[in-house]
Amino acid sequence: MTQDIDFFVIGAGSGGVRAARIAALHGAKTMVAEEFRPGGTCVIRGCVPKKLYVYASRFADDFRDAAGFGWTVGEARFDWAKLVAAKEREISRLSDGYAGALASAGAGLMRQRATIVGPNDVVLADGARFKAEHILVATGGRPTLSPDIPGIELAKTSNEIFDLPRFPKRLLIVGGGYIAVEFASIFQRLGAEVTMVLRGDALLRGFDEDLRTRLGASLARAGVAIKFGTLPTRIEREGGGLRITLSNGGTLDVDEVLVATGREPNTAGLGLEQAGVKLNAAGGVIVDSNYDSSVPSIHAVGDVSSRKQLTPVAIREGHALADRLFGPTRRTIRYDMIPTAVFTTPEIGTVGMSEAEALKAFGALDIFQAEFRPMRATLAGGADKVFLKLVVESAGGRVVGAHLFGEGAAEIAQTLAVAMGMGATKADLDATMALHPSVAEELVTMRMPFAKRVAEKETADAGVH
Repeated sequence: MTQDIDFFVIGAGSGGVRAARIAALHGAKTMVAEEFRPGGTCVIRGCVPKKLYVYASRFADDFRDAAGFGWTVGEARFDWAKLVAAKEREISRLSDGYAGALASAGAGLMRQRATIVGPNDVVLADGARFKAEHILVATGGRPTLSPDIPGIELAKTSNEIFDLPRFPKRLLIVGGGYIAVEFASIFQRLGAEVTMVLRGDALLRGFDEDLRTRLGASLARAGVAIKFGTLPTRIEREGGGLRITLSNGGTLDVDEVLVATGREPNTAGLGLEQAGVKLNAAGGVIVDSNYDSSVPSIHAVGDVSSRKQLTPVAIREGHALADRLFGPTRRTIRYDMIPTAVFTTPEIGTVGMSEAEALKAFGALDIFQAEFRPMRATLAGGADKVFLKLVVESAGGRVVGAHLFGEGAAEIAQTLAVAMGMGATKADLDATMALHPSVAEELVTMRMPFAKRVAEKETADAGVH
């Protein structure tokens, strides 16, 4: 027997749950299918457990720095099993909360796999069938396991790294993106000997160049060995660990290998192509500005559409879609001033364009930047400096990019995104009273004598710093 409903959502992650809740609250008969656990990548295998592990790793710095402020701290010991268990309790609580939120809104939840078998038809793993006026694909993404080399199946991805049965004293990380650098920072501070290998000659491709170089130097000072232009060519079991053959001819013995070379849309086996849905080269659902696929009744939001792989983006898209399909209002989403964080230690916060992107867009820029020793380091020591950079359009003075490196960078970036989204100029920041002593006050005290002006075709390091 086929059940007729208004809205069928495949995937109970952040975007799918938001869309389902809003649709149900608008009165749509809504069903959600999830084959794993409600919460999606962010709650179960992404941002939430990662941030918990970031907090755990930063206690290493706190214990070390406390002596400079008069504290005597005894021997500190870290227990991996306790952290893993505490993390599991928290994500289980959140996952139950997602399921409860669906129930409270009046949406149904089926804990099994769903497959699309037609423009309006879905079948579940147990054979149950649904005919829906609208179908939403919100299945997110999954990590890729590459390069394709002998023994790659012995490596772990970000899906498994949170739940290793034993803490890896020696860890190899393949990749140089935000997932790779975050786990390098986490595991190094938790006590592992961390080595990174990557194809390129710098970390964090796509981020502002000043952030990339400073993060690389910071990780190296912390003890992370970074091998640029190097990849593994073979992974073999050796004794109780793994032996890695590298493209530079060397070998490396480690306990675990984490592959963090990218993610891909989770569309395999959903029946999308058979239903007529067009996918891009990466396997993502091609959608228009309304999140409609090439089949009008099938929609996609979040990572599965390969637009912006960020949880808040998926949530906003899901909400906007549900409002458009079933509500009285329409929402618009801006993609130009999305704040982003990289939770290394120190962390990165960024909003808007990099210097290179802005130079192509506007031709002439004023670059304001400050680099200084944070107040905590005056007593605690430590070599890492805070770095703040504003990218300003010369013609109108509008702040089009902000790039921050240091403690609290993510929190500052979130707040700054509000002002930048409203078109704030450097003059607006200059007119704002500073909050002293704080890191963020530098954003409203930087002046031209400490800045540089760059124009198209000039080198990025021209002018006075």
